[in-house]
Amino acid sequence: MIRKEYIMTPGPTPIPPEVLLVQAEPMIHHRTPQYTRLFVEMVEGLKKVLLTRNDILTFASSGTGGMEAAVTNCFSPGDKVLVAAGGKFGERFTDLTELYGLGVERYDYPWDETADPNTIASMLKSQPDIKGVFVTHSETSTGTVNDIEAIGKIVSETAAILIVDSISGAGALEMHTDDWGVDVLVIGSQKAFMTPPGVAAVAVSNKAWEMVEKASLPTYYFSFKKARKKYNSDSPETPFTPAISLVRAMSKATRMLLDEGLEEVWRRHRILAECTRAGVIAMDLELFPKVLDRSYAVTAVKAPEGMSGGDIVRHLNREYGVIVAGGQDRLKGKIFRIGHVGYYNIFDLMVALTALEMTLKKLGFPLELGSGLAAAEKTYLEFT
Repeated sequence: MIRKEYIMTPGPTPIPPEVLLVQAEPMIHHRTPQYTRLFVEMVEGLKKVLLTRNDILTFASSGTGGMEAAVTNCFSPGDKVLVAAGGKFGERFTDLTELYGLGVERYDYPWDETADPNTIASMLKSQPDIKGVFVTHSETSTGTVNDIEAIGKIVSETAAILIVDSISGAGALEMHTDDWGVDVLVIGSQKAFMTPPGVAAVAVSNKAWEMVEKASLPTYYFSFKKARKKYNSDSPETPFTPAISLVRAMSKATRMLLDEGLEEVWRRHRILAECTRAGVIAMDLELFPKVLDRSYAVTAVKAPEGMSGGDIVRHLNREYGVIVAGGQDRLKGKIFRIGHVGYYNIFDLMVALTALEMTLKKLGFPLELGSGLAAAEKTYLEFT
């Protein structure tokens, strides 16, 4: 049989043909007017997608580079920070802040729940010396989404700054960076922005810049000050060699999002998420997060009793070329995750659901073939 692969992970995600093609254009030098025009177009486009007037700084790295930059640029050794850790990527912020010697106050909440804004408010009230709050927007490892609007309102009334990892959130879910009081927003190229991995972008507020001016942690490549100085020069550019082809790609992808319209982009992700969930529920599977605050970027599903999530992931890949994500860390083997963030439509989803039904049947799970597909189709028609 001819093997075709269908990537249905929450990142990296499929790339539109138009975005692929611009990467094949002849190389240009990054210290030329041609590159400057391209770079400015990308950055100004990102501001529109993220609904911000703040500085946007870019780095040639995955999103984790932007997360690390948020730590090293805004704080000094010993500064007290609050980290909301209810998933693998929330814990990454814990790892980074501890690595750089910050005084970390952990707010651990169950991985199948979301961060409670009231708990964050209480912790800030009892510890007014907290200088930063780290929160994940769309927690890819669990399929949950945190209420950044509510948390932002709480943090904005304190001296602390709010740092948000929205790597799998922005561009798929609503993100009103300025209106929600997000001081440092971190995004990556490889999810809703429909670009290969390799570009991280960080939006930095005036409140955060005041922290940057006082910070004493060492930073070189990921320096906010260097990046802002270069972008605000007569010829906007980056301090170091950028990922030129990826900037080309992300500029094109950002234009595509703006042409589609932010409201429609958010709606598209919501529809695909609801269709996926209707499909897996119709198969008698159980969604992982017990809360209703689920991300539109990814659907996390519990593996059936007596069956490993890893076996489902492997069978989907080996037999049908459908690549989904397994569980991470404490959820390894317990869940699998179907991504629908970025360049997807309903027919991509139908492929994944069909393969999932056949996989479950092969692995001995009792279900009626076509049940999930029919539920997803019905849900799609209700929305459209």
